Amino acid sequence: MFDALSENLQSALGDLRGRGVLDEEAISRAMREVRLALLEADVNFGVVKEFVAQVRERALGEDVRKSLTPGQQVVKIVHEELTELLGSSDSRLAFSQRPPTTILLAGLQGSGKTTAAGKLALLLQNEGKKPALVAADLQRPAAIDQLVQLGAQVGVPVYADERSDPVNAVRDGIESARAEERDVVILDTAGRLHVDEELMKELAAVRREAKPTNVLLVLDAMTGQEAVNVAQAFQEQIDFDGVVLTKLDGDARGGAALSVRAVTGRPIKLASAGEKLADLDWFHPDRMASRILGMGDVLTLIERAESAIEEDEKEELERRMMKGEFTFDDFLSSYKMIRRMGPLQGVLKMIPGLGKQLEGLDQVDESQLKRVEAVILSMTPHERRVPHVIDASRRKRIAAGSGTTVEHVNQLLEARKQMAKMMKLVGSGKMPQLPGMAAGAPTIVGSKPKPSATRKASSKRKKKKARR
Repeated sequence: MFDALSENLQSALGDLRGRGVLDEEAISRAMREVRLALLEADVNFGVVKEFVAQVRERALGEDVRKSLTPGQQVVKIVHEELTELLGSSDSRLAFSQRPPTTILLAGLQGSGKTTAAGKLALLLQNEGKKPALVAADLQRPAAIDQLVQLGAQVGVPVYADERSDPVNAVRDGIESARAEERDVVILDTAGRLHVDEELMKELAAVRREAKPTNVLLVLDAMTGQEAVNVAQAFQEQIDFDGVVLTKLDGDARGGAALSVRAVTGRPIKLASAGEKLADLDWFHPDRMASRILGMGDVLTLIERAESAIEEDEKEELERRMMKGEFTFDDFLSSYKMIRRMGPLQGVLKMIPGLGKQLEGLDQVDESQLKRVEAVILSMTPHERRVPHVIDASRRKRIAAGSGTTVEHVNQLLEARKQMAKMMKLVGSGKMPQLPGMAAGAPTIVGSKPKPSATRKASSKRKKKKARR
């Protein structure tokens, strides 16, 4: 998601960050790179033109010239304008004071509307709501079956009547949800392969019947500029309150996200960056702007960590940390918690300051992390609790049982030892430096970090000394 745009923008602004003095030529050169990065990301040309002009005007202002860190001030301006471009307004939905709150999902066929309905139901349920799903897509074959299956997976009731027309289906579904004291009703409406009069008439009729609290347009981010054209057409015909962007994980450019809000004036409310039902979340423009510019996303990282760790796990981990204990059972629990937070690369990108250090983690993938789990699970319960009993013969047995090598087992044993030391320091109130951070990328078992300048210099000194 936004990978190409993020890389190009960071490169464009890289020369400015450390500059003590900025002249007009340097700013103009950076703005040309920013313009090119946005156009390559498939952002609407008019949006790009206005964005660059606004940043340039502010960058040439007195506040930047008088600043002690003008380069950083320009980056700050780009961050603020990018946040505004993505939509600085609150992404939350409106909820009715008299339940149920009704959410109507509209969009073209293939945009991921039905799946988005299931994901939204799960998201709201996790936040304490009691959602229900209503099948109002009676055009697409198997649309009802798909929604019923999604409802079963997330534990949410689905109201459907194949014999009815969409308007009656919506009316009966809402009444059934109200009778069962459901406080949110999500309407999955029909779509077409293109915007047409018949589609708009049906949506208008459903909207009049449902009187929805929120109308959300579901857009496929992978369609690029076409998503912007679709948004404009729906806005003119039925209007909508916000956008749900799907398939962001398949679009490294991100042009649709940057264009839709600017062109339609409607905010992006939710974004889906994965195929799993839990891969839908509220869209935070400021956080997304920070991630695009390589500044991390601490708030989302904290939220994911809090949702990934149970309260009893948290208390037990804190207790063991204070005692400086860290067994392989703890290692395995921590690993599973991180897995619940999402893909490793996505989690790492939320950590401020990693930036280019992520280059050393390019070779870390899910298969390598699964290898770590396999090694730990090949240990006996006693070995996991008391790691120092693992001698040479035990290491050979563990390697054979996990389908790895003794070298991999040794790496994991050393990683646990370093983690135990760090936990002890954290428990004592001292702030440790993560292994590898001073000399390059963080070291992860199975990865092959690129040698840092410090290690290269040290190696050269040793060779020179040996020649003497």
